[in-house]
Amino acid sequence: MPAPRDIHNSTTQLLSVVMFVIGIALLVRTFTAGGGVLSLGVLLGVLFLAAGAGRFMIARRRR
Repeated sequence: MPAPRDIHNSTTQLLSVVMFVIGIALLVRTFTAGGGVLSLGVLLGVLFLAAGAGRFMIARRRR
């Protein structure tokens, strides 16, 4: 059975990837619906991308 810390790290990485994918989906959905560069969907998409990528990189360094 894996250690609780290993489960935590794996879950953090998984949720980081999910956040990254949500950011991509928000961007695609916003641009296909005709949203502009300054629309809320683009802002949220970029923030989700950044948060997911940042969390993933930090989680990988801690190993």
